[in-house]
Amino acid sequence: MSFFNLNIKNNAPIAVFDSGVGGISVLRALLLEMPNENYWYYGDSANAPYGTKSLEEVRKLTIAHVDRFILQGAKAVVVACNTATSAAVRLLRQKYPEVPIIGIEPALKPAALSGNHPNVIVMATPMTIREQKFNNLMNRYMGVAHIIPLPCPGLMEYIEHGDIHSMELEQFLERLFEPFDKLKLNAVVLGCTHYPFVSRELKKVLGDRVRLYEGGPGTARETKRRLAEAGLLRKEGVKGEVWFENSAYSKEKRRLCEKLLKLAY
Repeated sequence: MSFFNLNIKNNAPIAVFDSGVGGISVLRALLLEMPNENYWYYGDSANAPYGTKSLEEVRKLTIAHVDRFILQGAKAVVVACNTATSAAVRLLRQKYPEVPIIGIEPALKPAALSGNHPNVIVMATPMTIREQKFNNLMNRYMGVAHIIPLPCPGLMEYIEHGDIHSMELEQFLERLFEPFDKLKLNAVVLGCTHYPFVSRELKKVLGDRVRLYEGGPGTARETKRRLAEAGLLRKEGVKGEVWFENSAYSKEKRRLCEKLLKLAY
């Protein structure tokens, strides 16, 4: 795939990258914020999950993908994966200082500030929770909220297989939250871009009084700000296009991408 024939730089796509289909939750937020932009969505499902790999493995994969996006003409890159952001975004910004590279982090700030010392669970992959970047973020808000990191190995695989509404998934979530039955829970942060797609099942398990927070909308706003700052926003009034690419490409995977993009969750 090459975008060099898009002779106006502002028409070049924004590359949106995730370890699989989860980053479509961020792509959806980007489309709501900037519907006139072109997007190139790449999911590395062949190497998923990233959250159980080593830091070096994730860093190597992420840098290789972003190298290709920029070589093929992307005007900006959104790393729509909390794990890949933790592993590689700082290094990528050093390598490509002229390219807007936007990462994502768990939406812990609004959750922590949502009440009087609320009880907040942060759902994330094991690697995201291990990384210093997340621990620095958590320590920043420990004084205003009771924050509990909750590693969720196995959850993203449900979404990768298109299982977002099932009894098996609901039971998985019930077991995940069982240790917190006696805790008056106020908020849950969806610290992996896959997790917004199981919001309906989470609400069944947690009840309506528990608010869910995700990082996609904030990432979309930051992307728009960075593009405006660099003079790279596409002319308004022209509807953009979306290209899907996946390392485990199949017709079923493309259909899942399209289904998730249209999903109102």
